[in-house]
Amino acid sequence: MHIHILGICGTFMGGVAALARAAGFRVTGSDSAVYPPMSTQLRDLGIEIHEGFDAAQLDPAPDCIVVGNVMTRGNEAVEAMLDRGLPYTSGPRWLADNVLHKRHVLAVAGTHGKTTGASMLAWILQHAGKAPGFLIGGIPVNFGVSASFGESEYFVVEADEYDTAFFDKRAKFVHYSPRTLVLNNLEFDHADIYKDVAAIQWQFHQLLRTVPGSGRIVMNNADDQLQQVIDMGCWTPTETFGSAGDADWTAEFMDAAERRIAITDPEGRSGETRWNMGGRHNLENALAAVAAARSAGVSLQQSLAALSTFEGVKRRMERTATVADIAIYDDFAHHPTAVRRSIAAMKRRYPGQRIVVAIEPRSNTMKLGVHNEALAASLADADLVWMYRPDGMDEQFDAALEPVGDRLRSFNDYDKLVSDMSSKVLSGDQVIFMSNGSFGSARQTLTAVLQRTRQK
Repeated sequence: MHIHILGICGTFMGGVAALARAAGFRVTGSDSAVYPPMSTQLRDLGIEIHEGFDAAQLDPAPDCIVVGNVMTRGNEAVEAMLDRGLPYTSGPRWLADNVLHKRHVLAVAGTHGKTTGASMLAWILQHAGKAPGFLIGGIPVNFGVSASFGESEYFVVEADEYDTAFFDKRAKFVHYSPRTLVLNNLEFDHADIYKDVAAIQWQFHQLLRTVPGSGRIVMNNADDQLQQVIDMGCWTPTETFGSAGDADWTAEFMDAAERRIAITDPEGRSGETRWNMGGRHNLENALAAVAAARSAGVSLQQSLAALSTFEGVKRRMERTATVADIAIYDDFAHHPTAVRRSIAAMKRRYPGQRIVVAIEPRSNTMKLGVHNEALAASLADADLVWMYRPDGMDEQFDAALEPVGDRLRSFNDYDKLVSDMSSKVLSGDQVIFMSNGSFGSARQTLTAVLQRTRQK
């Protein structure tokens, strides 16, 4: 059977393509931006990629077209698909029908921590010999790929609340029918899709309706907006987790640098391990993953052993270079809460050293000004901030950043931003590039400049 994927080079759709190929389908696809590493990964799998969305790519007609959520009415390929009456479906629906069907799905949902939490969970299951499949919106370093069909009944999926397709405006995660569901947290995001947090809560409520009574929900006990979702209706046993307060699963750091953690299960059994991560947000991600893994028969001690070897996720506070004792990181943080937590974790891990940040407000929600008021506060712990100011940001954006004061330097040109950074970063600095995009390759450029000018 031949499936053709429109929008194949996104992380999610690229993962769907890899899973389809592993399942024995003939897979082709197209996208408007075809470049490494996704294009390379797909072509290595024998998947032919067409650049652009012309109608000719549908000749001869595939058996089914899988439509990515970046596709819109008016697109030439979409219009040809509809005019010709070709069979089509969405990525989440195809995944549910062809990969998740009859499997024990473990889904990780929430505004923050989905990618890291799902990666931790998949690695815990793998380390325990469960051979899970997975589809994650990032690349766990332990696996080196974002998707795998797996060899067992277990499948871990990052459960995104973004909409499914132009013809299906429900959240992606309502298609997955998880047996184990992690609810990390819930804040307002995706302002281009949802008008307010209540609209997102309604989608989470639909997700809860799909979890069987014999399943399990693992929930952050400190999140009031998640509790409101539970209060709307829940038919599944719920366990809570938290790094503070009264929860079924609890965790704490055992040292100031956050390099050793302890986890306690609902029966009061506890264990410790050293790990490579840091930050209270990652402690909560780990706690949720450990709790979810127990539904697949993984013990606390097995989970702790896996966490001790977990190497993180690419683009999630990933150290990409160290030049002249200047550490450079790539971080996907693009919501004020994630920005604040990432900076705070680095402050605790590297006391006495400067934490300097370069940030690109690229998300649709950020561009719409929804997070203006929270952005300055999220940068309070940064010693220096370089802001890339995209075209179209208004005076309210600039005014909202005034509390950052003289720690802030703003540019609308990537090269000028890098040039300024290269003259001001110091030995010992922890330099974090924060963006959910490429940041104009500014991180790579700064690395090259420092290698040329600072190394002896």
